Amino acid sequence: MTIGYNTIEVEVDLNAIRHNYRVLCEKGSKVYGVVKADAYGHGLIEVARALEEEGADTFAVGTVGEGMILRESGCSKRIISLLGPLNEQDCFNAAQNGIIPFIGEFEQLEMLAGVVSAQGRKVEICLKFDTGMSRLGFSVRELDKLIDWLKDNPEVCPVLASSHLATSDDPAYEEYMSAQAEKFSNILQRLDNAGYTLEASLANSAGILVHDKVHYSAQRGGIALYGSNPLLGTEWSSAGDRLKPAMQVRTKIAAVRELKKGQAISYGCTYTAERDMTVAVVCAGYADAYSRGLSNAGQVCIHGKRARILGRVCMQLCIVDVSHIDNVKFGDKAYLLGGEGEGRITAEDLAGWWQTITYEIFCLLGMNPRAYKKE
Repeated sequence: MTIGYNTIEVEVDLNAIRHNYRVLCEKGSKVYGVVKADAYGHGLIEVARALEEEGADTFAVGTVGEGMILRESGCSKRIISLLGPLNEQDCFNAAQNGIIPFIGEFEQLEMLAGVVSAQGRKVEICLKFDTGMSRLGFSVRELDKLIDWLKDNPEVCPVLASSHLATSDDPAYEEYMSAQAEKFSNILQRLDNAGYTLEASLANSAGILVHDKVHYSAQRGGIALYGSNPLLGTEWSSAGDRLKPAMQVRTKIAAVRELKKGQAISYGCTYTAERDMTVAVVCAGYADAYSRGLSNAGQVCIHGKRARILGRVCMQLCIVDVSHIDNVKFGDKAYLLGGEGEGRITAEDLAGWWQTITYEIFCLLGMNPRAYKKE
């Protein structure tokens, strides 16, 4: 983000991401680095370079356009596009830049075949299958038609096969996950019988950490790379205990004020002081991707202690209670994510107050200017 009004500072610890990748590699056999959505807000190019230095040889981006950005940065490793081509330009760019698109629709196949045939070249693809997510991918009943199409169009060369688990992070739905894996195995066998022996990927972060039976020949490391334990709160939680958070987000305090008992604060007067209080005006609001939904709900970390938000979060400001924190003054740091001491804010804490998931926290806050932690 280049807009000049930002006061938010996002710090990314690439060493933590390296560590998390090593943890996943201890569990998995061939772990793709999932760097879609600007590496979940952590920085596409920087994260990919760090992972490449750790031995990653396959990167999963969201769109073909994002794959082009990574390729143009100098990345020579294998790049796969999870969304695949949405228009002919995407098809052309994928073929020209060696980006392997996920394909889960016959319309995509036809569009891609038309473009590469006109170029007189071949293109590698990943076949995407729906085994229970009911979102994207070919269904089992389409498999015979798909095999026939591939045999008739040899310029489109499947090299990978993939599907996506819906419930790998929930012990209550382990049977559902197992049914997805069985369906995927059957698909792979039918493809193999037809002459297509493909590298196969089903496991996501939770699948890597606790479900060896769904590892297949490759796995996709996503949210765990960035230090969020996808199993937190379940009986499997300890499997992610070694993950290290990679993002901290901080801002400045713009003012410190005294709030008298009975005095309301911020828009709509949604909070009225129950006692005399000291409050700090913090430079963070919804223009900085810090949600208005945190009004009267979220907390920040100041001087190692937590300070709760009072009243509504504004466009670029929010107000917090610092009555219990000594020596808070203009210019002090306030951590929206991270911090030190007992008051440290975890991504899971923030997601809970925000009523969302850590994925969204990272993607949104990561839209602010980033810096990378140095040793």
